[in-house]
Order: sequence, then C-alpha cells, then structure tokens
Amino acid sequence: MAASVAAPARVASHAPSLTAGRLPRGTAWMVLVGSWIVVGAIFGLVAVASSDHAFNLVGTLFFGTVLFVALLWLLSRIVEGARRAKDRLVTSLVISAFIIALLPLVSLVWTVVGNGLARFDVPFFSESMRNVVGAGGGALHAIVGTLIITLGTCLISIPVGLLTAIYLVEYGHGRLARGITFFVDVMTGIPSIVAGLFTFALFALVFGPAIRTGLMGSIALSVLMIPVVVRSCEEILKLVPNDLREASYALGVPKWRTILRIVLPTSLAGIVTGIMLAISRVIGETAPLLIVTGFTFSMNYNWTEDRMMTLPVFIYTQYMQAAGTAAQASVDRAWTAAFTLMLIVMALNFIGRMIARWFAPKYGR
Repeated sequence: MAASVAAPARVASHAPSLTAGRLPRGTAWMVLVGSWIVVGAIFGLVAVASSDHAFNLVGTLFFGTVLFVALLWLLSRIVEGARRAKDRLVTSLVISAFIIALLPLVSLVWTVVGNGLARFDVPFFSESMRNVVGAGGGALHAIVGTLIITLGTCLISIPVGLLTAIYLVEYGHGRLARGITFFVDVMTGIPSIVAGLFTFALFALVFGPAIRTGLMGSIALSVLMIPVVVRSCEEILKLVPNDLREASYALGVPKWRTILRIVLPTSLAGIVTGIMLAISRVIGETAPLLIVTGFTFSMNYNWTEDRMMTLPVFIYTQYMQAAGTAAQASVDRAWTAAFTLMLIVMALNFIGRMIARWFAPKYGR
C-alpha cells in the first residue's frame, strides 16, 4: 500500500498589516504625497481668493512636509507602538530635512521658469538689441558672447588646472608643491571683482584704459576657474588606487604613460564633473565682465576686439534700465535671459556626463 504523501502546508503570509502591528509598505510615501495634496488644496483655495491668484508651491511643500512628520508619527504611535513610532519620527525628520534643503532650488527653478516663459520665443533667440527701444528685441548677441567667452575660459583654465593637479598628485614634493597648494587655496577665495580689476589693470597698462574685449573676460574668469579645477581634479586623482600605478610600473610602463593611460581614464568621470562645476561657477559671473568686456547692443563674434555682451551682463542691464512704459518688457527679457542661462548650464552638465560615460574605462568585459 503506497504511503500517502501529505500535501505541503501553505505558508502563511507575513505581510505587514494594521492587524499585525505594522504599517503597510509604502505608508510613509503615501502619507507624504497625501499631506502635499491636502496642503496644496488649502493653498489653492487661498490663491483663488487672492487678487494675484499666485499658487505658493514652496509653502505647499514645506507645510505639507511638516504635516507628514506629524501624521506619520501619529499613525505609527497608534498602530506600531511608541518604540517604532520614535524610529519612524527620526526617519521622517531626515527625509524632511532633505526636502527642506531642496526648497530653495525648487523655489528658484519655479520662479525663473514661471517668469522666463514670457519672452521664450523665436525673436528672443534670433535678434539682438540693436536699435530696439521698448518691447521686442532679443539676446542673441548675449548668448553668443557667453558661449565664446566661456569656451575661451575653458581653453585657458582646463589645461592649466588639470596639469597643475597632475603635478601636485604625481610629481609634487617639497616647498614648491606646498607653495602651489597655498596659492591655489588663496585664489579660491578671491572675490570675482578683484579678478576683473586685475585683468583690466593688466591690459590697460599695455593697450590703454579704453580696452574692452572678450579675451579679457576669458582671462578674468580663468583666474576664478583655475583654482576650482585644480582642487577638484587633485582630489579626484588622489582617489585612484596606488595598486593600479604600481601594476603599471611593474610592467615597465613609464610614469607619463601610466598617467595618460591608467590614471586619467580611471578618474575621467570625476574630472569632468569637477570641470563642469567650475564652468557653472564662472558662467554666471557679472562683476568682472562689467569691467573687462563692457556691454553692447550689437553682435560681436570677434573674441579679441571690441566689447562683447554676455547673459549675466544682459540680465543686469535689462533690469537696471527697466523704467517708463517699457519697464515690463525689460524685466521680461531679463527673466528669459536668466532662464536661458540656466538651460545652458544644464546642457553643459548633461554633455559632461555623456562625455564621462562614453570615455570612462569599461570594466567587466
């Protein structure tokens, strides 16, 4: 007689539930989104009742996050007990701190995009301000000037900064390396207007006080960009394991080739990120460019001659000349120029990440 085989017992589900003394998975995120919706509805009613009908996004996120902390602690206290409620309280406070830290960025993007769409049209990107009085015109001359001056700054700063970082990490020892490190640290804290005054004084001694060119703007921004590139690249190069260098030396590879074929490709992603941060640091500078490049309403493609307009200076001049019947037109152009500058920085960071991904060494082959 064949022995009967008992069917395996079905394993009971231990999924967290309210009856098991645990909140369901994803409760925290549902409470967070629900808190934002509730507070957003309240601010929406206030916006409808107000005269300007402006919705307060930052206030919604802030007070919604505060409500989320209180509600999550209360739910956990009722269902899970005091000990688990304390743990969830600390976790929700960490999440809230992260969200609150992002609020200035959210507010900045919300404000710039909301006001910058007013003149985000074809004429703004295809016309200059030459012979424009009042409404109309565009910022093509400022966009071109910003790209030319930033490109010139990169051509000066990236080779100098990267080679300096390589020297400090791979070759530098003794007083010379310590002196370079000291002066790089000092240059990091130089006010931007000092860089502009230094460049202007340098060129004025040779060409006279009336000189204003895009080249001067690139040199002034290079004074600000080089120390950032040096410090960021230096720290990234230090993260490359010495085992890789020693393995290359053991195979008889010279030091310069080891740096070129091992160290730099390994740290390429971090180097590109540091360079992008340095570009973002200088592309929005206004004070030095007001001194060394001046401002103009016409196109100028020549990097070495005549005044050249940039987006930061364009924003400043449009805001300062906002008066009379054309005041709103100038303010709209200023906001759209700020939005364009933000898009350029985002595009440069995206391109930098793509370059780092394409040229970084591929492992696991």
